[in-house]
Amino acid sequence: MSSTPPAAAPSSGPRSALGRIPKVPFWAQILLGLVLGALLGWAARSGDIGWLQTTLDKIGDIFVQLLMVVIAPLVFFAILVSITNLRNVSNAARLATRTLLWFMITSLIAVSIGLAIGLLTDPGSGTGLTAADGADPKKKGSWLDFITGIVPTDVITPFTQLNVLQIVFMAAVAGIAVLQVGEKAQPLLNLSESVLALLQKVLWWVIRLAPLGSLGLVGHAIHTYGWNLIGQYATFTADIYVGCAIILFVVYPLLLATVAKVNPLQFFKGAWPAIQLGFVSRSSVGTMPLTQKVTERLGVPKEYTAFAVPFGSTTKMDGCASIYPAIASIFVAQVFDVPLELRDYLLIAFVSVIGSAATAGLTGATVMLTLTLSTLGLPMAGVGLLLAIDPIVDMIRTATNVAGQSVVPIIVASRENILDRAAYDTVSASGLDRDEAAPQPAAVTTA
Repeated sequence: MSSTPPAAAPSSGPRSALGRIPKVPFWAQILLGLVLGALLGWAARSGDIGWLQTTLDKIGDIFVQLLMVVIAPLVFFAILVSITNLRNVSNAARLATRTLLWFMITSLIAVSIGLAIGLLTDPGSGTGLTAADGADPKKKGSWLDFITGIVPTDVITPFTQLNVLQIVFMAAVAGIAVLQVGEKAQPLLNLSESVLALLQKVLWWVIRLAPLGSLGLVGHAIHTYGWNLIGQYATFTADIYVGCAIILFVVYPLLLATVAKVNPLQFFKGAWPAIQLGFVSRSSVGTMPLTQKVTERLGVPKEYTAFAVPFGSTTKMDGCASIYPAIASIFVAQVFDVPLELRDYLLIAFVSVIGSAATAGLTGATVMLTLTLSTLGLPMAGVGLLLAIDPIVDMIRTATNVAGQSVVPIIVASRENILDRAAYDTVSASGLDRDEAAPQPAAVTTA
């Protein structure tokens, strides 16, 4: 008998060739979408190309609609399951308390930076804008509305009107009730975990469309607003981007290096896909599954991440609720020629730290700004001055929010000695490009 091994079967030509093509990383796909979107938006605007304008608009709208359609049920089941997950974490009450404390500390740092930048640059001076250019916003925020608006009048309206704050309230009540009922509520908890897994899988498919969505959204923004609008609001826009950049690339790395005692570069390597998606989608809640995934891969225990990230996605808003209202309040006061005193700046800080839940993780921060202006007694028409520029500054605001929603769990996990430092030190973004990296349900381990 011949011992010669059989010849290897020839591989299929096209399939083999495709297999050798290097896969473009997810972050590079999004970056490519941003660049192409800007170029196509500029071409559509300068050449007045109608079909290209419509195409970019529709691509962006469809991507946002796909994100928004699952947000309400996703928030409800994510918060419910995350609260029940706390029973699997030792010292759960201390973890929750420290998480909230660090949310407040970082918000105070952010609003202080925003106030300092606003006072140094005078963003409302020399714009040529007057009170006549403003208009009252359709949505307003007040402390009374914030307090009374937490409790829904029925269980359907918060989902149809996408009132995230009320959805969070109902989910928290349901989660606590599940814990109190115990074993009898286990079937409901199992169903909630299954629904959450389904929603996360669907949203992960939408997330994979982010490069195409970024092309449409950025292209539409460039076509609609061009560069002239940015020029008129140059100082204000620069202030927001500089302030958020300081938080992103100075404050967070310093906290990671000094408090968590980890390498900040590893954080950006692991969290960058979520930060990019936040920049494109302008929705902290829409980015939540990816934020949760990257935070887990950075070594934070899954049970704690399942609580901290959903909680942070609705309350942790250093960009929208700290940097932005601080600089915007100074901008509005200067345009309307209203002097601000030390008391007013303290009120801005107070509103930013305490009232950030009013932002509720949705696209835009109009409600938070109106809450701040009403507290200061500034004209609501000032909000209308900023609506045109809002989509442009909202991208960096949301990216900052998302980064903070991952940074704080890392800090708390490190301080509590539950951070997997080996996982943190070896994390890379490449794993998110594999199919198996899709977000998994925040399952509760039971006996």
